Amino acid sequence: MTVRLQSNSIISVSVQSLRLVSSRLNCFNCARFLLESAKVILSTKLFFILRRRQQQRRGAQGLITEFVFTYSADISFIREDHGDVFLDEDDIVEEINVDEEDLPDADDDADSDTEADVDEADDSVHIFTGHTGEVYTVACSPTDPTLVATGAGDDKGFLWKIGQGDWAFELQGHKDSVSSVSFSSDGQLAASGSFDGVIQVWDILSGTLKCTLEGPGTGIEWVRWHPRGHLVLGGSDDSTVWMWNADKAVYLNTFSGHASTVTCGDFTPDGKTICTGSDDASLRIWNPKTGENIHVVRGHFYHTEGLTCMAITADSSLVLTGSKDGSAHVVNIITGKVVTSLTSHTDSIECIGLSSSSPWAATGSMDKKLIIWDLQHSIPRCTCEHEEGVTCLSWVGGSRFVATGCVDGRVRIWDSLSGECVKTLRGHSHAIQSLAISADGNHLVSVSLDGTARVFEIDEFH
Repeated sequence: MTVRLQSNSIISVSVQSLRLVSSRLNCFNCARFLLESAKVILSTKLFFILRRRQQQRRGAQGLITEFVFTYSADISFIREDHGDVFLDEDDIVEEINVDEEDLPDADDDADSDTEADVDEADDSVHIFTGHTGEVYTVACSPTDPTLVATGAGDDKGFLWKIGQGDWAFELQGHKDSVSSVSFSSDGQLAASGSFDGVIQVWDILSGTLKCTLEGPGTGIEWVRWHPRGHLVLGGSDDSTVWMWNADKAVYLNTFSGHASTVTCGDFTPDGKTICTGSDDASLRIWNPKTGENIHVVRGHFYHTEGLTCMAITADSSLVLTGSKDGSAHVVNIITGKVVTSLTSHTDSIECIGLSSSSPWAATGSMDKKLIIWDLQHSIPRCTCEHEEGVTCLSWVGGSRFVATGCVDGRVRIWDSLSGECVKTLRGHSHAIQSLAISADGNHLVSVSLDGTARVFEIDEFH
């Protein structure tokens, strides 16, 4: 049955709802008292208020609507987060009956309590709650192990410090979601890119806006810095890539050629080349000085659907790309030829990482798998099974461990030698969007659709 309010709210009182309340009371006799209380409330035209919380989640989770209610020992009202809420008789338009047989057994109560304890576990050592929307991106400073940048759907970016309470500096001025944040290699500057098509550059030391970089016609998908200077690279929804000099606040070059959103890109570690991947299923290799398109990789023996991620080897010779088609390909940057293909995933590859200490790569997919690859032999070393899709990953420094973030809100640490999950880090209540490792390797920071950034200690793994 359903109770309807004249304010257009809809409240469903179900067996599941009564089981939940009964489990919280943790007493079968109290559960019977709850039933009688409910009857009194309904017969006198008083009833429970449910607070409706609706959250939109992207990706495989779709649109999720939760109904959450609380209860009070005083059954004449329900206490919400901000005080007591009373009901008038005129507010009730329909009554319901509750069957006593629908109440849970005492054993069910104990089981529910155990499950609730597991769900509420939080392994984080610091929680940043400055955002009021879903958090999409995170970066750790390469020079300050405590400094973190985050961006979210509330049109805000923040700089904040691990272990320093609520201290935060807001990156103000964006008019749409902040999709990407990144630190310069010397740690002096931070850039925030937004779906408003603007990149803002911030001076870390002074805490001031250094410059605003404009040009793309639509949203910024990602932002990267030149490995040796203050050149900023940004990929856009309008199929273009732009480069600016942040010190002089001037535009340098536009890289045009893709036919759809430029979903990923970066400078090579030597700074001499740019690689970009697009939703048009192509990889393009550019000369940053002249803007020349050196190579276009697409078609036969390459991806059949849009690129989602990439990683470039430390010697700037190879780029590894992942795609919605579930495949990964290794491309020689000098020749533009596909060297090898990695085809064990069965769903979109969302993230890629290269080990700095071995010829191994890691790929994470919506097929719920992390695969560790031996690039020398183009074979999978091990497959690490997850409960839900893998959205992001990072090798932990130069160690053999890989961290993954997942749709289920868990961070997991994997041993790439054995394929064993050596630690699960809990705390997030919704899908993890991005993660980063602090400069000293002691902390992992993850951000989620639950609106928080959480810090976990991982010093034992580096």
